[in-house]
Amino acid sequence: MSHIVHDIIARGDARIVELPTAAPVRHQVEADRNFGLPTALYGVTVACYLGFLVIVGSAFANPALAIPMAVIVLLIVAFFAVPAMWTRLAGNTTKPQTLGEFEARGIMTNTGRLAPRDAAIQVLILPVLLVVWGLAVAVIAATVA
Repeated sequence: MSHIVHDIIARGDARIVELPTAAPVRHQVEADRNFGLPTALYGVTVACYLGFLVIVGSAFANPALAIPMAVIVLLIVAFFAVPAMWTRLAGNTTKPQTLGEFEARGIMTNTGRLAPRDAAIQVLILPVLLVVWGLAVAVIAATVA
C-alpha cells in the first residue's frame, strides 16, 4: 500500500488538500438504550421476585438466612437498577413506552410485531411462576411441619 502512495507522490499526481471544517459527528447507528417495554412491566417483575423472597423468607424464617436474603435482594435491585440507569445515559433520545402506547402498538420483536397481551405474558410468566412455586413450597412446608 505504501509503495503505491510513494509512486503517486513521485509522479506528482498527489495533491495536498485542506483539512475539512469540523462537521458534527454522525453515527451510522443511533444509540437506543431503551428496552421498548413500559416501566410498569419491569416494576411487576421486580415485585414478583421480591415477593418470592418474602414468601420463602417468611416460610423458612431463620436468622442464618438473613445475610443470604439481603444479598439476593441487593442483586435483584442491582439487576434492574443498572439497566434503568443505562437507559438514562447521555445520548439516549428514546423514552420507554407508556402503558397506553404499549396497549395500542405492542412491541416489535425479531419475529414480528407482538400483541401487548402476548408480550406481557412472555415477560411475566417466569416471575409469576416463581411466586406460585414459592407459595406451593411454603404450603407444603407448613403442611409437613
